Amino acid sequence: MIPIVSVVGKSDSGKTTLIEKIIPELTRRGYRVATVKHDVHGFDIDREGKDSWRHKKAGARQTIISSPRKVAVIEDVEKDHDLSEIRDKYVRDVDIILTEGYKGNPYPKIEVFRAELKRPPLCTKEDNLIAILSNQPLDRGVPCLDINDAAGIADLIVATFLK
Repeated sequence: MIPIVSVVGKSDSGKTTLIEKIIPELTRRGYRVATVKHDVHGFDIDREGKDSWRHKKAGARQTIISSPRKVAVIEDVEKDHDLSEIRDKYVRDVDIILTEGYKGNPYPKIEVFRAELKRPPLCTKEDNLIAILSNQPLDRGVPCLDINDAAGIADLIVATFLK
């Protein structure tokens, strides 16, 4: 089973930036990483007028765009899939899945916290919080790492999920 670790935090806390730092750290160590970004507002990756957009508009339930280097699937769904469903249906050939968002899921979480946002942390140890990354020391009953310590964060992920 591919482990799932969710990077959570308030808006503008630096979740995407953190994931951008963790991915190269893990890949440099030989691990294959997949990411899943949750968007509660919905999204559209196809642009109006493109062939795949035209296929969907004509009524295709699923459209696949393929090239020598990438494959993308655009599929209508009836519900917001949970992470295990996404992992089981779409993710293959990786060692770990990092998600951005999904703060309400049962999977292990790393929270990004910035004091200057003046908002309390989202998670507790009971929410399956395994670490908090912050620009100030915090005691949440889990390791608190510097928000810029990509190597330390990768060390924690490797030790906890990939060894």
